[in-house]
Amino acid sequence: MALKYIDPDSSCVFSMHSRRLVRNIFFICIVTEVILFLLDAFVNYGKLVEIGAVRRFCNLAREDSLSSWLGSMQTLLVGFTLLLIFLRKRKDKSATKWNTAGWCVLALFFIYMAVDDGAEVHERMGSVFKAISMGSVSSGDGMPIGKKLLEFFPSYPWQIIFMPIFGSMGIFLLIFLRREFKGCPEWTYTVIGITCLVVAVAMDFVEGMDKGHAWNIHTIIKEKYHLRSYTVRHFSKTIEEVLEMLGTTFFWTAFLKYFSRIAGIIRFQFTDKE
Repeated sequence: MALKYIDPDSSCVFSMHSRRLVRNIFFICIVTEVILFLLDAFVNYGKLVEIGAVRRFCNLAREDSLSSWLGSMQTLLVGFTLLLIFLRKRKDKSATKWNTAGWCVLALFFIYMAVDDGAEVHERMGSVFKAISMGSVSSGDGMPIGKKLLEFFPSYPWQIIFMPIFGSMGIFLLIFLRREFKGCPEWTYTVIGITCLVVAVAMDFVEGMDKGHAWNIHTIIKEKYHLRSYTVRHFSKTIEEVLEMLGTTFFWTAFLKYFSRIAGIIRFQFTDKE
């Protein structure tokens, strides 16, 4: 795909090679994620800077840090890229309605995930579910089914509600993109992306367990290597955040590559005609 800007007087044409653009975006994202991890390790954890506000700004484990904002924006850009693919598919006469609808579903899902990440929707809904189930609100004595689920489930409450939804979307994504990317390099990027996100979710599951739980790897690592609880928990959260950003990077790269193949030549032309 070639991106071209055409001057109204046809005196200037700006061209951009999509393959090079996608490669540069991938490289910038990876380098940025490495830098964010190093800033957290040295500036925040290593206390290279004593100013608390600066350390919080570099703390990957915090939801109000630079990395959290970048992660949300990156996910939003993935959603917008999928939206462009959806709009292109609508113009493609060979694309079926189900095919077009599939791209629309993925676009809406990633846009939602960007909003969720920025507003902490799933965490807050998990807290609401726990409060209602345990009878912590004035509306009643709680929900027996909710109480039993919370007693049985060893990790965060939000996962009881959202994991079936996210898991179903993950399965749909793999099945749909396996067909769309069959025989294309985009499929490799997709597999790496989903693997990163699955590992990140598994780490979040462990993070939500009680310290004394038999499956709590944090406690096992702490006791085996004689580390502080904060050290194990902090770097577990930072690695989890980096994996989420890496997964998003690989997804974005796959979708950009695919869009560059199906879009043809895109021209931007400005005119003062009404």
